[in-house]
Amino acid sequence: MDINDRLHLIKRNTYEIVTEEELINLLKTKKSPSVYIGTAITGKPHVAYFIWVLKLADFLKAGFKVKLLLADLHGALDNTPWSLLEKRYKYYSIVIPAMFKSINVDTKNFEIIKGSTFQKNADYFYDVLRLSTEATIHDARKAGSEVVKQSDNPKLAGHIYPLMQALDEEYLNVDIQYGGLDQRKILMFAREYLPKIGYKRRVEVMTPIIPGLIGEKMSASKEESKIDLLDSEETVKQKLSKAYCPEGTIEGNGVLSFIKHVVMIIKKDNNKEFLIERSEKFGGNITYNNYDDLEKDFKAKKIHPMDLKTALAKEINILLKPVRESIKGKEILVKEAYPN
Repeated sequence: MDINDRLHLIKRNTYEIVTEEELINLLKTKKSPSVYIGTAITGKPHVAYFIWVLKLADFLKAGFKVKLLLADLHGALDNTPWSLLEKRYKYYSIVIPAMFKSINVDTKNFEIIKGSTFQKNADYFYDVLRLSTEATIHDARKAGSEVVKQSDNPKLAGHIYPLMQALDEEYLNVDIQYGGLDQRKILMFAREYLPKIGYKRRVEVMTPIIPGLIGEKMSASKEESKIDLLDSEETVKQKLSKAYCPEGTIEGNGVLSFIKHVVMIIKKDNNKEFLIERSEKFGGNITYNNYDDLEKDFKAKKIHPMDLKTALAKEINILLKPVRESIKGKEILVKEAYPN
């Protein structure tokens, strides 16, 4: 695969790359670069996680070594009870590999790393202190404002969080950090502050945040906004039937967003089409091999929202089957990790 093909894979479905010039230079000078994404083990993973699973798959196809940081200590810094960290780490360690299985990607160069395995080391903590002498409270608060839970009287933990995320780039020895657009302020914080303690800037890659079922960001903390990875087939159908999807409306439409950023990517990679089943009375079945045509028809009100929701429910249930199977026999773990 030449540089242009690799660059295309990395760029697709992304919102921003800081900087693309640095990324191109990396591809020219390093045969097998490395990238990581970190996820704090807080709420239960939901279907929007497929966006970054697909992007990590793109990195794998482009010849990267891919690291997934399951950030247990970051989870604690963001209000996860310490007593639940190990259970949640185990839960994430089961369901996320199952997500890769559901999209049928080769994970030979994929590695899961537990944050506390290196973040409790003396050198790491020393660097947290070094970084704390450079970063201001204002910048640390700003960096974490879209990621860490906010309050009028925030705990110190929320200001430590971005310092550690910046240092993770160095201690994981990666060339790129990847995250959702909500991570942008932390990623820019890392680029600004790591050089102040002698470490290099990394390339930062971001993908968009898709709307949830109620037109807001899909969030693990808002049950009505998301589809859980373990939701039953019937629950998926019920949640989608109530999803925000006004006829002809594109903006804030979580149904269309998920199709664009997940379903159509998978279809394209497998040379398949997206099927919307309809009775002959309403025009019969229709297929799409690209998102733009689907959006155009939906905007023109040629596709009814309920037909679109039904088609998406079918696709999501196909994706979730390996995840549901991965947790069979481990139901007690789920209850222990998420007792409420």
